[in-house]
Amino acid sequence: MDTEQSYSLLLKGGHVIDPANDLDAPMDVAIDNGHIAAVAADIDPVRAKRVIDVSGFYVTPGLIDMHVHLHPDYYFGGIVADAHSWSSGITTFVDAGSAGGATFGDFKERVIDKYKTRIFAYLNIVDWGMRGECEQEVRRMNPLIAANVAQAYPDLIVGIKVAHYWTWQPYDAEHGPWDSVDRGVEAARLCGKPVMVDFWPRPERTYADLILKKLGPGDIHTHVFAQQFPIITEKGKVNDILFQARERGVIFDVGHGGGSFWFRNAVPAVEQGFLPDSISTDLHIGNAANGLVTNLLNVMSKFLNIGLSLREVIARATVAPAREIGHPELGTLTVGGPADVAVLHVREGKFGFIDCGRAKLTGNKKLECVLTVQEGQIRYDPNGLSMPEWEDAPDSYWVCRSPSGATSSWRPPRGVIHPR
Repeated sequence: MDTEQSYSLLLKGGHVIDPANDLDAPMDVAIDNGHIAAVAADIDPVRAKRVIDVSGFYVTPGLIDMHVHLHPDYYFGGIVADAHSWSSGITTFVDAGSAGGATFGDFKERVIDKYKTRIFAYLNIVDWGMRGECEQEVRRMNPLIAANVAQAYPDLIVGIKVAHYWTWQPYDAEHGPWDSVDRGVEAARLCGKPVMVDFWPRPERTYADLILKKLGPGDIHTHVFAQQFPIITEKGKVNDILFQARERGVIFDVGHGGGSFWFRNAVPAVEQGFLPDSISTDLHIGNAANGLVTNLLNVMSKFLNIGLSLREVIARATVAPAREIGHPELGTLTVGGPADVAVLHVREGKFGFIDCGRAKLTGNKKLECVLTVQEGQIRYDPNGLSMPEWEDAPDSYWVCRSPSGATSSWRPPRGVIHPR
């Protein structure tokens, strides 16, 4: 048998769920040089330089949250990428329109280039992005400018975003019902990328017209289970326009947020066979710490308790968003692809989950992250799965390091502290 070390890291004994490759079974995952090297049953641990026992846990592709807000100038306040990603098993964030054509360079410098978490973005049709009142200025919604900026950053910008436009004010000569949507769709068609729409229906701009006429294949309606949409009819049935739009190729994303997820819409929809295409948080400072959203695993847990299987939930946070943002190399454990891995634990007990109407669903399952690997690097390991017991730590552990990082010749008296 070949015992040559060929892997830098081996995750052994876990249960792999990789919907992109139709894997749902006990398997090991080997990593080398930042890429997935092998996924198979019982990989010989002798071949790995480092072995982590993940028995009892689920091993999945690194999670993708395709609707967050990261820009510091976002009007609710953007979250800090690395501080909110890895603890939830997330290796990829997608900012949903915080920056526009005039501010994307600043966003790239201050956020994308600054953090280790992989970051993509939807570009806002408004040139200044999401900064309050400017979102109502139609003159700032230039499709050509937005399309040109998107084409200038094809590896970072994954689509166009439309949001927060004229939700209740009376229309006037400068504000028509479809101004923002029409301009966003035009920009998306010009740059060849999808449009993501955050929408508030009114008699002059109906939800049916949005998803059946304005949006096309690959376009995304986020906040699908928000209170304002006619998801459930007066007879308690899922509105047929949702199924019609899905047949047209329109994508429905959760985008939970601080006001856009209601059990009264989500539960009957799921029970009647209308599941979201992707699960996302719409995380920002305004909802990151108040219990409504908290993190992606919290939102995934809600759907796990509503009735989706674990595999269905994982798919909607991995392969589905990867395809929606045009990066199918992510969200999978395909050999040769980036070694982005989440190791998850499904806790059992009695747990409460809340929606944006301050109503509760009581469930018996809750997802937690115990290990996150991004491009082969261990980013999150709160339980020390990758670490030795302190008594068995290598010699370097026992060397006193100065604040500058330089080592000294002084060593703690190892044998006295803990005789073996």
